[in-house]
Amino acid sequence: MMTVHFKSSLEGPNLRGMAIVSEPEAAARIGINRIGGEWIAGSSGRFLKIDSPSTGEHLGYLSLSTRADVGRAVKAAEGARETMRKMGTFARAQLCIRIADAIDRRAEELAHLLCLEQGKPFHSEAKAEASAAALGFRNAAEQMKWLETAAFPLADANKRAFSFLQPKGIFAIITPWNFPLALPCLYYLGPAVATGNTVVWVPAPTTSLIATALVECFIEAGLPDGAINLVLGDGAEVGDEAVVHPGTHAIGFTGSSATGATIARRGAGKPLLLEMGGNGPTIVLADADIDMAAAQVGAGCFANAGQICTATERVLVHKSIHDRFIEGLVKAAAKVKMGDPFDPATTMGPINNAVAVDKVLSHIADARARGAEIVTGGNVASGFATNLYFEPSIVTGLTRESLLNVEESFGPVAPVLTFETDEEAMELAASSPYGLSAAVFTSTIKNAFAFAESLRVGIVNINEMSCYWEPHIPAGGAAGTQSGLGRTGGRHTLMEMCDLKTITVDVTR
Repeated sequence: MMTVHFKSSLEGPNLRGMAIVSEPEAAARIGINRIGGEWIAGSSGRFLKIDSPSTGEHLGYLSLSTRADVGRAVKAAEGARETMRKMGTFARAQLCIRIADAIDRRAEELAHLLCLEQGKPFHSEAKAEASAAALGFRNAAEQMKWLETAAFPLADANKRAFSFLQPKGIFAIITPWNFPLALPCLYYLGPAVATGNTVVWVPAPTTSLIATALVECFIEAGLPDGAINLVLGDGAEVGDEAVVHPGTHAIGFTGSSATGATIARRGAGKPLLLEMGGNGPTIVLADADIDMAAAQVGAGCFANAGQICTATERVLVHKSIHDRFIEGLVKAAAKVKMGDPFDPATTMGPINNAVAVDKVLSHIADARARGAEIVTGGNVASGFATNLYFEPSIVTGLTRESLLNVEESFGPVAPVLTFETDEEAMELAASSPYGLSAAVFTSTIKNAFAFAESLRVGIVNINEMSCYWEPHIPAGGAAGTQSGLGRTGGRHTLMEMCDLKTITVDVTR
C-alpha cells in the first residue's frame, strides 16, 4: 500500500495538500471522536476539509485529535474491559449479530457515503462492501462460538490441566482508506468484540466520515460504552500515540510496509497483527487459457482502481504467448467504464487521494525512463470532476529494476514482464520484497502445485485473480517478506486476538 513519509515518528495517512481550517462552515457535517460513550471533538481545534474524490463535492469536516485524545480513549477502553470480558462468549456473539443487523439496516446509507468519501462505484463495489462489513461481525460471532481449546494428559495422575482463551486487552487498531468499511469489520472490530477485547480505533483521515457512521451502528446495537473508541486524526500523531501508549496491549494494522515496520519498532514488545503491502506476481504459463487469464488479470488490476493490497501488481507472462495475452488484456481494459459513481454502468472509480495518484504517476514515469512501452493509459483521465480518475493502464517491456516491478503502485496499472523458463519465472517472482499474494494460470495441475508450493507468499490462487479471498480463510504475508505478521480471516484472527491461558488443578486437595 501507499508509502508516505512524515517528519513525526509514525507514517500513516498523509494530510499533505489537504485543507485544514480552524473554523468549519456553519451546518457542515463534522466527524468527531466517540470516546467512552460520548461524541467528543478533537482537542487540536483544527478541522480537515473532506471532499469527494469522485465528484469534488464538499462532504464535511474532520475534527482533528491529539495525543491527549488517544489517552482519553485508552482510559475509556480500560474501563470497558471487565464488562466485555464478563459478557461471555455467547452474549458477545449475540452482540455481534445485533451489530451486523444494524449495519444491514443502514446498508444503503453506508454505501452512499462510502461511494462519496472513498470514491468506489455505488452499485458494483460500495454496496458489496457494506454487506461485507456486516459479514465481518456475523463471521466472528459464529467462529467464536466453536473455537476449541484442550485438556492435557499429565504424568501426575492427581492433576488435571486445561487451557482456555482470554482477550489480550486493549487493541490499537489502525485502518486504511481503500476498504474503510469492510476491512475494519472483517479484520479487527468484529473479531475484537467477539473475543472480548476493547479497542482504540484510528481510521485513515480521508475516509473517517464513514467510520463515524459505522460507530452509529455499534451504538444502535447496544455495544457497551468504551468497547470501541474512535479517534480521528493524522496517523503520524494519533496513530503513533495509540501504538506507543503504555495502556494499549496489542496492535492491529493494515497499510504500507514502511508504516508497518515503523509500528513494529514503535510498538516493540506488544503482540502485532500486521497486514502490510503487496506486489504479488501473477504468472501466466504457456499452457494457460489465455483469454480467461487476461480477463482475470484485468479484473485483478482494475478492481477498486487497483487499490487492493492483493491486487495484480505484476504480470509475468511466458514469452510465447505474450502478444496474444496483451491483446486480451487490452480488451479487458477497454471494458472498464469510468464515470458517475452512482451510474450502474460505472465499473471503476477514482484513486482516493492525490498522494496516491502522484505515486502511480512516478512509477509510470520511471518505467518510461527505462524504455518501457505504455500500451494503453498511463495518465490521469480527463473530463471528470476531479483529477483523481486514472486511466486503466498496461505497461510492457519493463526491466526488473523498474519501480512497477519492485514496489507497490496501488493504482489501476498492469505491468507485464516476460519469461522463457519456469526458473526465470520464479526468479522474477522473487525480485520484489513483498510476499502477500500471487496467482498462477496454467492447465496443468503439476505446474500449478509446483509454483504454488514454491512461491514465497501467504496466498496463491490458481486460475483466479490474485485478489480473490473469502473472509473465513487465512490471509497474510510470508515470513521474511515485507507483507506483514500474523493471519487474518475467520478463526485465525480470533486466535491472534486471544491469549491462551493454562490452568493446572490438583484434584486430591
